[in-house]
Amino acid sequence: MEKSPEEVHPVKAFGWAAKDITGYLSPFNFSRRETGDKDVKLKVLYCGICHTDLHQLKNEWGFSKFPMVPGHEIVGEVTEVGSKVDKFKVGEKAGVGCLVGSCRSCENCSNDLENYCSKGAIATYNAIDHDGTPTYGGYSDMIVVDEHFVIRIPENLPLAAAAPLLCAGITTYSPLRYFGLDKPGLHIGIVGLGGLGHVAVKFAKALGLKVTLISRSQDKKKEAIHYLGADSFLISTDPDQFQAAMGTMDGILDTVSATHPVQPLIGLLKTNGKLILLGGIEKPLELPVFPLLTGRKLVGASGIGGMKETQEMLDFAAKHNITADVEVIPMYYVNTALERLARADVKYRFVIDVAKTLNPE
Repeated sequence: MEKSPEEVHPVKAFGWAAKDITGYLSPFNFSRRETGDKDVKLKVLYCGICHTDLHQLKNEWGFSKFPMVPGHEIVGEVTEVGSKVDKFKVGEKAGVGCLVGSCRSCENCSNDLENYCSKGAIATYNAIDHDGTPTYGGYSDMIVVDEHFVIRIPENLPLAAAAPLLCAGITTYSPLRYFGLDKPGLHIGIVGLGGLGHVAVKFAKALGLKVTLISRSQDKKKEAIHYLGADSFLISTDPDQFQAAMGTMDGILDTVSATHPVQPLIGLLKTNGKLILLGGIEKPLELPVFPLLTGRKLVGASGIGGMKETQEMLDFAAKHNITADVEVIPMYYVNTALERLARADVKYRFVIDVAKTLNPE
């Protein structure tokens, strides 16, 4: 007989889970493994709500498994370490992002690209761990993770506002670095002013880039320029504005996860420009080839980063005082928060105060 989630492992745990594709979350008892020699146990303090959580809860990508405890923007306090752990001590603050495992032996893993593990990286939730059991995320009281996949949180970063950097932060930082869009003076377009977009603006400005925010909503212009520091603002539905900006950008980070046309964005690029897609768009995009051929332009994509780069990103964020703009919520508000996230009604990331509001009673 198959064991219940409470019986799979010896350590009792509690969180909120969705039982089916309605995505509705409710209290859930389950279990975690004992702390192994190389493991770190964290008491979860805060957990960000990522748009990925919404996709997964609704099975919009087609591979969701239930029951599901979401959450991969986890900040917590170390409560136990294994005998062979040397990076963390009890009482320290640490984080867990999108990954909790990989093969550690393939070419990508050997090059600090665990997120692109050729044998399949193990996601923090909605995945199968090395031992064949489901992974459960940070909408829970505690988590046990191999120390290799635990991130040190710099002391000067406020914990709640640092949590989203473990996904949104690395998702925007990594492509800026990898695709060479990190050189001072380059002109970068950022499409979408949401959880990813607002952090992308902050990283780009800290790198010395000229930033144009591209959005459907005129209402976001003041926020983008006067608060976040973007240099200019472009309405994506205004043909005249787009025509005036043709061929002016070295690169574009497209953070939008809904289906949308990319041909107009390609036109904004200079010769050798790069359009990098960051959103998990459900349907295939139409990609015209001639606008690429005539300017030797590149369309690429990027997904989070490896553990070394994630730590580098957090250290860079600490140096430049970069955090996410967050609305801290209690656990019991999570279903309402997800409904608001679906209609983009948040500035710009929900973060659950797990430690203070996750009550098993």
